[in-house]
Amino acid sequence: MDFREIARRLTGISTPFGGVSWNPPSESETTVVRRVIAHLGNHRVLFDPYDVEVPEHCISSFIQLRAYLTEELGRLDPKSHLAETLLAMRAACFKFLSQVASFGQRTGPRLRYENWDGPARWGFDQALGELRGTFGVLVADLAVRHKLDINEPLARILPADPDADPWPH
Repeated sequence: MDFREIARRLTGISTPFGGVSWNPPSESETTVVRRVIAHLGNHRVLFDPYDVEVPEHCISSFIQLRAYLTEELGRLDPKSHLAETLLAMRAACFKFLSQVASFGQRTGPRLRYENWDGPARWGFDQALGELRGTFGVLVADLAVRHKLDINEPLARILPADPDADPWPH
């Protein structure tokens, strides 16, 4: 077993002559933020063009993303800013999944999505845009707080540059 794994598990030693107790240092928030941002960069549903998105794949991706965020949350101080940010991301995923569930037809225990044309597709794209906007603001906040760069393609969801207005007044 790796020493780091043993150290992670160890919180105290007692002997008949006394004891020692300590808590190993936890990961820095910046390390967690880097890991989260790298993970988000692997979810193309956050930044690919709308016309190439397959709704069922998007739904699956956000279910996986919610599970990942929940896992990361379990490692954090629940009162930290990072935990609040990941909770907001997870809530955005839940809201998206709840919105698109209304477009499906219940067939037993599962929802079936057969027709993504017209109003169903418009509603899907709107819910996806809202989620991307929420994630963009939250990712930007994390990047600024932790002095991290955000690379393409994830940078596509960041808030627009107000100085890059192509239509000045």
